[in-house]
Amino acid sequence: MEYRLLGGSGLKVSILSFGAATFGGTNEFFRAWGNTDVAEATKIVDICLEAGINLFDTANGYSDGASETILGKALEGRRDQVLISTKAFFPTGTGPNDAGSSRYHLRRALEDSLRRLNTEHIDIYHMHGFDALTPIEEVQDTLNTFVREGKVRYIAASNFTGWQLMKSLAVAEKYGWTRFVAHQVYYSLVGRDYEWELMPLGLDQKVGALIWSPLGWGRLTGKLRRGAKIPDESRLHKTAQAGPTIPEEYLYNVVDAIDEVAKETGKSVPQISLNWLLQRPTVSSIILGARNEEQLKQNLGAIGWNLTPEQVAKLDAASAVVPAYPYWWQRNNNTQRNPPVV
Repeated sequence: MEYRLLGGSGLKVSILSFGAATFGGTNEFFRAWGNTDVAEATKIVDICLEAGINLFDTANGYSDGASETILGKALEGRRDQVLISTKAFFPTGTGPNDAGSSRYHLRRALEDSLRRLNTEHIDIYHMHGFDALTPIEEVQDTLNTFVREGKVRYIAASNFTGWQLMKSLAVAEKYGWTRFVAHQVYYSLVGRDYEWELMPLGLDQKVGALIWSPLGWGRLTGKLRRGAKIPDESRLHKTAQAGPTIPEEYLYNVVDAIDEVAKETGKSVPQISLNWLLQRPTVSSIILGARNEEQLKQNLGAIGWNLTPEQVAKLDAASAVVPAYPYWWQRNNNTQRNPPVV
């Protein structure tokens, strides 16, 4: 296992981490992802630790908090061996202050997460989304307080736009508060929007990327092919509308290119997709999701080898899309002064 620094911090994280969104399955949406119980979760943690994974990611909104509870129980007796990442933002009740990033809500959310995870501190605490109603000063001051109290070690964002992340960093910088060191983002071979603005920002500001849904919302499992129906066990049946829209022909063209590389390497479609991500700038760790032990072991095969530059170029070409404005204009007219990161 390789370990990388998390953004501009001194914290080292394994290049593969485990996402516990499959733990619990207490509602229809998350049941489509998985319904791992404590016994199975404990076995998965065993495999992760044996492979060298040191980061486990969850959120208070995953299965109404059940994911945190199950992860906490699966980590009993070995909390000191791992890093725990969790998040807050989404509703935890029906009250007017039961959502967002206000000082009121974040304090309650943090204390509840600590209790469910059965731990005294969170290693990486994410804002699961940007709260446009709460002043950024209030959010960053609250998070800085958590760090000073020792209840949180590092803070991070998730699903922010470029201006939202940059303004949050600027506010923290202005007052000498703790800065975001990571940004948990959607990024995959069939979802490369992250490269347009957030990746250059991450490089400039030393914000490491933690990648969620690295297999394109379940589309790069190797089971989706032209003319074939979606497998019965795929979560796409119940979750596709909540994820990114991907044109079918574009997806199949990317899968065709991955298949060509698979023949050259002897690796699977998911393994190639994950390895491609590990070679991208700013990526600190890829968060793996797995319904069971077998899926996890298959995904662990993404490390210990590297795609060749020629194979990377083939995948780059197949997955390339015209970026949004002004990125297409800058690419076409200002390449000497403003070259693309990738």
